[in-house]
Amino acid sequence: MEYRMTDALTAISALPHAMPAGPGARLALFAFRRLGAHGLDDAVAAQAMLTAFGQGFRRPLVLMRAMMADLAASAVAPIAIAPCCCVRTTHAEHAMLIVLARAETAPDSARLLLADLLGVRHADGVFACVMAVATAFADTGRPIEV
Repeated sequence: MEYRMTDALTAISALPHAMPAGPGARLALFAFRRLGAHGLDDAVAAQAMLTAFGQGFRRPLVLMRAMMADLAASAVAPIAIAPCCCVRTTHAEHAMLIVLARAETAPDSARLLLADLLGVRHADGVFACVMAVATAFADTGRPIEV
C-alpha cells in the first residue's frame, strides 16, 4: 500500500483536534464515543466508568446515558464521532467537550455552542443534562477540562 500525502491531509481534516489532556475529558470522550456508536447499554462504557469512579460510577454513567439520548433526540443533523481508538477528535466531539468543560464556569457560552452543535435555537433541556454530567464528573473527582 502506498502512502500519499493526501491521505494524511484527509485524516487531519476529518479529525482536526488533538485528544484532550485531562483524564476526565478523556473518559467523557471515551464514553461519548462508545455510547454513541454502540448504544446506551454498552458494557465497555459501563466498565470504563466503574474503573474510573469506583462505587460512585452509577451517577455519571446514568447521566451520560441520559445526555446521549437527549443529544440524539434533539440534534437536527448527525453528530460526527470517531472510533474509540482515534487519538484525534472531530469538530463535534471537540465542541461537546468544550460544552462540558464550560457548563459550570461559562454556562452562557456553553449553551450557545451546544445549540449550534445541535442545530437548534434553544437547547436548554439538553443543556440541563450536560450540566448534570459535568457536575457528576467534578463531584466524583474527574472534572472535564479541555
